[in-house]
Amino acid sequence: MNYTLKYVPEREAKPRERGITMVMDKGLSINEVENFLSVSGTHTDLVKLGWATSFVTPNLQDKLRIYRDAGIPVYFGGTLFEAFIIRGQFDDYRKMLDKYDMQYAEVSDGSITIDHKLKCEYIKQLKSQVTVISEVGSKDDTVIIPPYKWIELMQAEKDAGAWKVIAEARESGNVGLFRGNGEVRSGLVEEILTKIPQENIIWEAPQKAQQVWFVKLLGTNVNLGNIAPAEVIPLETVRLGLRGDTFNHFLKDFDIVV
Repeated sequence: MNYTLKYVPEREAKPRERGITMVMDKGLSINEVENFLSVSGTHTDLVKLGWATSFVTPNLQDKLRIYRDAGIPVYFGGTLFEAFIIRGQFDDYRKMLDKYDMQYAEVSDGSITIDHKLKCEYIKQLKSQVTVISEVGSKDDTVIIPPYKWIELMQAEKDAGAWKVIAEARESGNVGLFRGNGEVRSGLVEEILTKIPQENIIWEAPQKAQQVWFVKLLGTNVNLGNIAPAEVIPLETVRLGLRGDTFNHFLKDFDIVV
């Protein structure tokens, strides 16, 4: 930090299991990546190249190298995995991961229907090759998954070998965990947390109000995903109680009355 400020919540140190900020790169140029990392690299734990943007991204190898040189793990979005699977190209997907020296992979079924036992089998096979991040939840806003099913799916995917399980919200934050207007399905979140430890989950929360809600519920070191590059620094101030939305929230932990 640039100067000393007392009574600030303590963040986990990188590399961290808790307090992860996963950033969504939807097509940054190489210059934009370099500029982003110069400001926000310290506060970024993972970068996802959204959905299948890597298929059309120019200079992909150079872009991946810049992230890696900065010590930031990067991976391809789960929709790319689904695009390979629906075409019967799982072996090609694995070869592609090796070609680009990927250390992480996302396994999801938000756009297609995959038998869940088969999805877990994909996780089991991939975990010998990469660190697997799985995703639960549909990208279809008409599909409502009951809380018990979220818990069942998340636990099975963890048991299959997923490092973290992402709770789906899309890059817009209006499906899955959230209602169409972006409001958190709070009962769903709280029920999930009765069975799944919060450190095992990355909550997709692209909107500021959603990020604030999760920080207030689960604290400074909640795992949050689908953060826009320009929102990483603002999110860090929310985590530290240095933005109006959480300014008073953490001070009570230090017996400071505002």
